Amino acid sequence: MATKNVVVDLTKREKLDGTNFDMWHRKIQYLLNEQEVLETLTIVMMRPENGNTAQHRYDLETYESWVKKDHCARFTMLSSMHNDLIGEFENYPNAQEMWNQLKISYGGTSATILRALTLKFEKYVMDSKHSMAEHLRTMSTLIRDLKAASNNLSNEQ
Repeated sequence: MATKNVVVDLTKREKLDGTNFDMWHRKIQYLLNEQEVLETLTIVMMRPENGNTAQHRYDLETYESWVKKDHCARFTMLSSMHNDLIGEFENYPNAQEMWNQLKISYGGTSATILRALTLKFEKYVMDSKHSMAEHLRTMSTLIRDLKAASNNLSNEQ
């Protein structure tokens, strides 16, 4: 039950938008670990060939368990992306391939992503609905994201 609440919370707030991959992928890893499906990011299984031995039945059971975990991991990742990104990644055949492509697409910092982060920081103003603590937390997150993108802010910024 607690895991479902975490998924719901993540999908409401911290969706992958292309500029927040660093923090998003950390949160997803924690979540997949909590769901006990993290190994699907490193292990791919193939359906065992037909057979009628005890070993075959065990292999098939193991494979079917992995398929359920893989579907869970894929669902978790897809449900925590903005809608425009879902179509780009939903066709990957397993969680590992999706994860690897996400790292290729968003793991590095392109000039476009760096510019988007810089603009987000420069245009940020405190929301009147937020407390000072929430405002400072948001500012801290923006600064951390810029540092992670190897962009240290000047004193003027």
